[in-house]
Amino acid sequence: MSLVDLVAALMFVGVVAYAIFGGADFGAGVWDLTAGGDHRGGHLRSLIDRSIGPVWEANHVWLIYILVFLWSAFPRAFGALMETLFVPWLLLAVGIVLRGGAFAFRKFSTTMSEARLHGIVFALSSLLTPLVLGMIAGAVASGRVPLDGSGGRLSSWTGPTSIVGGLLAVLTCTFLAGTFLAADAERSGEHPLAERVGRGTLRWGLATGAVAISGAFAIRSDAETLADGLLGRGLPLIVLSAIAGSATLVLLASRRWNHARITAILAVASIVVGWAVAQYPDLLVDHATLESAAGARPTLIGLVIVFAVAGVTAVPALVWLYVLVNRESWARAEH
Repeated sequence: MSLVDLVAALMFVGVVAYAIFGGADFGAGVWDLTAGGDHRGGHLRSLIDRSIGPVWEANHVWLIYILVFLWSAFPRAFGALMETLFVPWLLLAVGIVLRGGAFAFRKFSTTMSEARLHGIVFALSSLLTPLVLGMIAGAVASGRVPLDGSGGRLSSWTGPTSIVGGLLAVLTCTFLAGTFLAADAERSGEHPLAERVGRGTLRWGLATGAVAISGAFAIRSDAETLADGLLGRGLPLIVLSAIAGSATLVLLASRRWNHARITAILAVASIVVGWAVAQYPDLLVDHATLESAAGARPTLIGLVIVFAVAGVTAVPALVWLYVLVNRESWARAEH
């Protein structure tokens, strides 16, 4: 493995982590959006607050990590992404800021109408953010981001692959969040709520599978390079994701919420890694490889050192946070 490949792999560790933890975070907001009125949705919204409250800000560490690595290791590609995809990046930033502010302010609202307003902003921005992220990924995967930044400001991120990517991002996040929420409800002793969320997650999972299958035809015609990679070296990971996703549906149907969460994580991680393997060695598909877009060698070495330092400082703290909030004693204390 070359130094460039190593740095790209380390950067993609953050992509996988953000897809899982950030994805479940965003998906919880979609569940908030569809929870129902004050009476029907109250218990579910309370569960969402308890589940993502300790980690929602920490999850953005992964996004910062990705952007810093991308900017430092592949500066020309970073510039092209920011220039061509200026509009969706702006929407992404707005969604993240509004989502965080609304989630925090909802807890301190003095009236019910104020709480509802903050709740709507939180839920809608939770829908917008993964949608835009998926559309950005689709723009890159379909070869619409040239290295000189001359891609269309609108057409680059609204093509068929971007639409499929955006829809799959929203559905996948909601599906993943559902498995987390069902398990959290079960640990809190809220068995009827776990049953309700589990049944809903099963429906979200079926919808995700349907969109993934139908979207494959759009990707085949719109992003040939990616499609060839998905059917080639990325195929084992795509198959693994399909198997893990199917296993999750079976576990949800049999009310094994904790096990369903594990297979759902595997399904999401496999499809994200499969996408990376499929487009390798391209960074910007059809326009720039990892080698051609890489920055100076001393910078790459510095990033590897930074990763090693973070591995013994920041990462253990994050892992401990995730372990704590997934303990049964924590769930019951919060409840």
